[in-house]
Amino acid sequence: MYNDQIIKEVMKKALEHAKTTMNEDIGGPFGAAIIDQDGNIVAISSNSVLRDHDASAHAEMNAIRMAGEIKGTHDLFGCTLVTTTYPCPMCLSAAIWANIKHVVYGCNPTDAECIGFRDDFIYRFIQDHQKDQNIITLNQMCREDCLPLFEEYKKKKKIIY
Repeated sequence: MYNDQIIKEVMKKALEHAKTTMNEDIGGPFGAAIIDQDGNIVAISSNSVLRDHDASAHAEMNAIRMAGEIKGTHDLFGCTLVTTTYPCPMCLSAAIWANIKHVVYGCNPTDAECIGFRDDFIYRFIQDHQKDQNIITLNQMCREDCLPLFEEYKKKKKIIY
């Protein structure tokens, strides 16, 4: 797919981007890039949670949003996500939704946990089937009101993504 040198160069750029925004108190020590099949950078971003007051403004999310806008599509098939740390559950899900099949990462969730981030904690919560209601409660209500909207979407053969 790509040679190691391309990945190392892209990772270096993601790290530089993350270091800059981290030191400007824009976000945490996280950077990410989306590269195309030829190894060209489509988008590069970093964490901007603190600046944007947006808990979803992780580096990977920002890079995926930017790449989608640049490419004019939600489907990033053929692209690779290069990120300074293993994607949190939200970012990993976004990569899957974007049809990204390859992720290269630097640090692991335990590395993030060691400096206070909750990535590994969230993975454990999911693996434990969301049993700890002190973290969050999930209650299903009004299914009968919501289901017709889903049925209409299917009946109209809308795009599945």
